[in-house]
Amino acid sequence: MQVAVVTFDGFNELDSFIASALINRCRKDGLEAFITTPTPVVTSMNGVEVTGQRPMEFVTEADVVLIGSGVKTRDVVADDRLISRLPLDPARQLIGAQCSGALVLARLGLLHSMPACTDRKSRPFVEACGVSVLDAPFHAQGNIATAGGCLASQYLATWVITRTLGEDAARDVLDYVAPVGENRQSVERALHAVRAGEAALR
Repeated sequence: MQVAVVTFDGFNELDSFIASALINRCRKDGLEAFITTPTPVVTSMNGVEVTGQRPMEFVTEADVVLIGSGVKTRDVVADDRLISRLPLDPARQLIGAQCSGALVLARLGLLHSMPACTDRKSRPFVEACGVSVLDAPFHAQGNIATAGGCLASQYLATWVITRTLGEDAARDVLDYVAPVGENRQSVERALHAVRAGEAALR
């Protein structure tokens, strides 16, 4: 199973790198994430240059697509040509968005009446799209999920691992990366966030 971590110019490193690093702990189980970019090289909001591992066209073959946020997301959603390179299909793909990535899902018409999670700065722009924003770090309905707040990227990764490999696999990954002495609390917090996000509004 392949995961496209869509990473635009001006991206937030925490979004793309945390999600991909956690998911790639599951390579031995057949789940692998790739930084997927619209150009060969993208530059983060803090000036870090990254070479994409896969081109944008990879989203059509990926089993999971996660869309990170960044300081140029509003430019992304205003670019019809760029948006057209994201033909996502929630009927066969898990699709997640981090913070301002919710704007991309809204632009693609994937949220419909579904509420979303996003960060404080992005909230008014997401609401301007007619999307209800939750005061929560994670929410999922069916095959679509959103997360709000940079460190909530771990919840998106937890959701992906749980949905594809099961909760035990997610527990193993979270336990490994948790701060020493905080393993149990870290694992349970992430799993609780995902469970609560999937149960909300049922």
